[in-house]
Amino acid sequence: MKNIDKYSRGYFMPPVTSLKWTQKEYITEAPTWCSVDLRDGNQALIVPMSLEEKLEYFQLLLEVGFKEIEVGFPAASETEYAFLRTLIEQDLIPDDVTIQVLTQSRDHIIKKTFEALEGAKKAVVHLYNSTSVAQREQVFKKSEEQIIDIAVTGAKLLKKYAAETEGDFQFQYSPESFTGTEVEFALEICNRVLDEWQPDAKNKVIINLPATVSMSMPHVYASQIEYMSENLNYRDNVILSLHPHNDRGTGVADAELGMLAGAQRVEGTLFGNGERTGNVDIVTLALNMFSHGVDPNLNLENIPNIITQYEKLTRMTVHERHPYGGELVFTAFSGSHQDAIAKGMKWREEKERQYWNVPYLLIDPMDIGRQYEGDIIRINSQSGKGGIGYVLHQTYGLDLPVEMRESFGYHVKNISDRKHKELMPNEIYDIFINDFVNINTPVEFIDYTFTQNAHYETAVMFKMNEQEYKLSGTGNGRLDAISNVLQEQLGFRYKDLIYKEHAQNIGSESNAVSYVGITALDGSVYWGCGIDADIMTSSVKALFSAVNNMISNKEISVEKETESVSSK
Repeated sequence: MKNIDKYSRGYFMPPVTSLKWTQKEYITEAPTWCSVDLRDGNQALIVPMSLEEKLEYFQLLLEVGFKEIEVGFPAASETEYAFLRTLIEQDLIPDDVTIQVLTQSRDHIIKKTFEALEGAKKAVVHLYNSTSVAQREQVFKKSEEQIIDIAVTGAKLLKKYAAETEGDFQFQYSPESFTGTEVEFALEICNRVLDEWQPDAKNKVIINLPATVSMSMPHVYASQIEYMSENLNYRDNVILSLHPHNDRGTGVADAELGMLAGAQRVEGTLFGNGERTGNVDIVTLALNMFSHGVDPNLNLENIPNIITQYEKLTRMTVHERHPYGGELVFTAFSGSHQDAIAKGMKWREEKERQYWNVPYLLIDPMDIGRQYEGDIIRINSQSGKGGIGYVLHQTYGLDLPVEMRESFGYHVKNISDRKHKELMPNEIYDIFINDFVNINTPVEFIDYTFTQNAHYETAVMFKMNEQEYKLSGTGNGRLDAISNVLQEQLGFRYKDLIYKEHAQNIGSESNAVSYVGITALDGSVYWGCGIDADIMTSSVKALFSAVNNMISNKEISVEKETESVSSK
C-alpha cells in the first residue's frame, strides 16, 4: 500500500517487561461490569435516545443484571441532566445498583454534576482528562506537569463537592487516551490523583485505563495493564478498570488479556455500540466466560429478546454474524458441518454427557434462548443429506432411512439451487409431503384385505385412469404380497425393496410413518413414504408412493397396464 511511511507505532511499552498474565489459562471469575450504553453508547447514535427511550433502556440493563450503570454526563446537556433527575426523583434505581456519572476536571462542570446527583443514595463520580502525547501537544498544548495539575485539581474538587452533598459517592479517575500515553506518565498521574483521594478498604477508588483509541496488539495493552496494576499506590484499595474501544477489531481480546493482567472491572456496551468501531462488547465477553464454565453474573438467557429491545431503542442492528447474538452464528449451511452437528447432537442424547462438546457449536444455543429448529441447521444449495434429514427429524418427527436422506437431500438441494434461495423448515417439509408422502397418481391405493394361510394372501383395491380395480396375490408377508401384485400383475418391475417404519408424535396425535425404497431394473432408486394411523396401511401407502414416483420418473405407460388389468 501507499503512504506506509507516514505511520509509526503510537503506543508505549512499559519500561519493565512483565508477562505474568501469559501464565494464566483463562479468566476464573467475572469482573464487575459497568454498562456505558446510556453515555458512551448513546452519544454515538445517529439519533440519540429520548428521555423515555433512555428510561426503557435503563430497565433493560437492570434486567440483564448490571449493578453499575453509567447514566450520562449530566453537566453536558439538559437531556442528560433531566434523565438523571428522573431516575432519582422517581426512585427508579434499585438499592443494589450504583449509577455512574461522567465529568471533566472543571469546577463548574463538577459542581453541576453534584447538583444533578442530589438525592442519589450512591453513585460513582467519574473524573477524566486526556493525557496522551497527541492530546498534550496538539489539543491542550500543555506540559506533563500542567496535565497532572488538571487531574489533581479535579480530584480535589470531587472531594470538596462530595463533602457538601448528601449521598455515598465513590470516585473514579481515567487518564483518557491512556493507550497513547507514556506508561510511566500514566502511572504518575494516577498515583498523584490517588494521593489526593487517599483510598482505604471502606472507600476504594476506581482507576480506569481506557483504550480510548485501540493502538496496539492486545498483548501490549495487557502488558501496560499489568505494569499499572503492579505499581499503583494503594493497590489493595484500588479497583482497576478497563474501557476498551474496538478500533483495531480487538476490543474483546484487549479486555480479556487485560483481565488476565490484573483488571477487576470492565466498562462496555451491549453488542459493542459506541463511537467509531464501538466499545467492547460485554455480551461477547460474558458469554466467552460462560463457554468456559465461568458464571458471568449477567442474565443473558434470552438473547433474542435483548436484541429486540436493543434494536428498537438504539435503531442499530445486530449483525447476522455477531458472536452469540447474530441470527446466523449457530447456523450451518455446509453439508459436512450439518452432518457433524446432527451426529454430535444424537451422540450427546445417547451418551447423556455432562459437558457440552458438539462439533461447530461453542455453546448450547438453548442456553441463551435460541432454538434448534430453524437456528442451527438451515438449508440451501450447499447443504447436505445429514442436515436436511436433521431438520425433518427435529421439527417434524420424520426419521428418514439413511439411504433416503441422500436421495431426498439431493432433491431439496436442486430445488434450492433452482430457486437460488434458502429453504425454511416448513418448505422442506412441504416438499417432502408433496413429492414423497401418500402419492396417489397415477395409481391410487384404495384398500386391501389379508388372509394368512401358508402364505399371506391379499386383495388390493386401487384406481387407475378413473377406473377401480381389485387384484389378488400372495407373498411371504403382507407388504410382499402387495408388492407381488404390483410387479406380477401390473408389470411394474423393481428389486431390492428397503423398508423402515417408526411412530410419529406431533402434539396429541400419533401416526405411523413408513418408508419404502425400490430399485428399478436400470439401477435407479425411488422412494415413497406413507403416513397413516395404521402401521400396515402406512406401509402400503409408502410402497404405492415409491412405485408412483418410479412410474412418473420413468414415464411408464399406465394406459397399457390398465388394458392388461382389464383383460384379467
